[in-house]
Amino acid sequence: MISNEDMRISKFISLILRHKPEEIGLTLDEYGYISTSDLIKGLNKKGYKVTISDIERIVAEDGKQRYSFNNDKTKIKANQGHSIKVNLELQAIKPPKVLYHGTATRFMDSICREGIKKQNRQYVHLSADIETATKVGKRHGELVIFKINSEQMNKDGYKFFLSENKVWLTDYVPVKYFDIFRTN
Repeated sequence: MISNEDMRISKFISLILRHKPEEIGLTLDEYGYISTSDLIKGLNKKGYKVTISDIERIVAEDGKQRYSFNNDKTKIKANQGHSIKVNLELQAIKPPKVLYHGTATRFMDSICREGIKKQNRQYVHLSADIETATKVGKRHGELVIFKINSEQMNKDGYKFFLSENKVWLTDYVPVKYFDIFRTN
């Protein structure tokens, strides 16, 4: 189980690798990677006392598998969730027949009018199972889960991608392809 201190560091790493590398004076390469040693130096300058062993442990213990190293661990990246443009080198693949999107009920009206949008991220995030969608949705408040007819979307030309940490990604989900599955 990840410690509170590792969770605190992990959240800051997520901010750096997904949204604001400039917070520690870095820039992501076109694929979203930064130098692992530069990340450690930047974290230490911000008061997070970390070593390569700490970063390796955080990556290994992260339940959502948010991060990946390159082969020799000299570079690290976030697997998905970026608000800045990076090439995740994803290949379009056929999705399962149904996917799910968990979010808060406060977003339900706009989603039912406008569809599921990527907002400030590169993609809409979808889950292959109800359990994962529930976990994601509960983080945002009172839960609503949308059931997506991903098979029909794919037949109609919408592309789907599967990130390294098994999050399904697409650009947009129009209203006609989903139903409200559950609210709590």
